[in-house]
Amino acid sequence: MIVYKGRVFAVEVEKARFPNGREIEMDIVRHPASVVLLPMQDDDHVILIRQYRHSIRREIWELPAGSVDAGESAEAAAARECEEEIGLAPHRLERLASLFPAPGYCDEEMIFFRCSGLEQTDEQAHVDEDEDIEARTFELREAREMVRRGEIVDMKTIVALSLI
Repeated sequence: MIVYKGRVFAVEVEKARFPNGREIEMDIVRHPASVVLLPMQDDDHVILIRQYRHSIRREIWELPAGSVDAGESAEAAAARECEEEIGLAPHRLERLASLFPAPGYCDEEMIFFRCSGLEQTDEQAHVDEDEDIEARTFELREAREMVRRGEIVDMKTIVALSLI
């Protein structure tokens, strides 16, 4: 039974039967699959975005990411999000991993892509109403140092940087 449905996710309460036969009521966050992008200018440079995240009341550096729309492939979502968030269209997408960030209570699958062959388009970056994005290119070495110094705190970004 869905007890909450918002713009980004829903919360469902369901009776779960475990392999040992025990049944308990579980709260599950239902979230569509998402894509996490590693937009690479070349092998040594990655584009990060800085944006305000209200839930933690601060701006953070992170990789572009977004939900996969209903009926959309992960590859199409990756290309769309890349163009929307940083204004560059990728000519190559390489699927790196598919991971579940919080499988204890959420069914979201994050699909990680390296985006390369980035090309400026005639379009300006289009951001959602809850986004105010600044994109900047970093040396990959510098981005990894930012993780070690605690300047990058977003887990999907930290994981993605470890994949390349």
